[in-house]
Amino acid sequence: MELYEIIIIVFAWVVGAGSPGPATLAISATAMEHGRKAGVTIASGIVAGSASWGIAAALGISSLMIANAWLFEIVRYFGATYLLYLSIKSLRNAFGKPKKINIPAQKKSLFAKGMLLHLTNPKAILGWGSVYAIALPANASPVLVAELFIILITASTIVFIGYGFLFSMEKVSSFYASLKRWFELAFGLLFGAASIRLLTSKIELSS
Repeated sequence: MELYEIIIIVFAWVVGAGSPGPATLAISATAMEHGRKAGVTIASGIVAGSASWGIAAALGISSLMIANAWLFEIVRYFGATYLLYLSIKSLRNAFGKPKKINIPAQKKSLFAKGMLLHLTNPKAILGWGSVYAIALPANASPVLVAELFIILITASTIVFIGYGFLFSMEKVSSFYASLKRWFELAFGLLFGAASIRLLTSKIELSS
């Protein structure tokens, strides 16, 4: 690949990773409410989930899933259910009574929460499979595939960890605290919308 091709691919990848979606919503919500360490922890889990799909696509598992659409349907329903759970949880926080949260205990599960969020997104493996197909020649060597994977997962790490730092800034956290119920309501509606969209949208599979 030429340098300009790498720059274009990375730019498109960063725009996609940083655009509003379940991953960025989860990171921003966690960082604003629980601070930088929590935000970075869930972001790390999301990166791990993305890396898992990237490796799976590199090994050809994406082709297997495309050839067996029912596998995509299983992941789709798991993903929609998980997003619906996050929606209900946020809405309960918005309308329920304030309660003390055991933050240290919660942090232990944040990495798993972030990873699960990305692993249940069937579009993630399509994204990895597509970029491999576009950027790499048909006879690409394992070294070339590994190089592209490292470049893209590094870009994802910068974006997602950056979200964790950005939304944990004191001014942002203070603003969140002053409007916590409204933020929880917004997050609940957005996660719910993402769940419905995942259930109703058609994922184009092509061999």
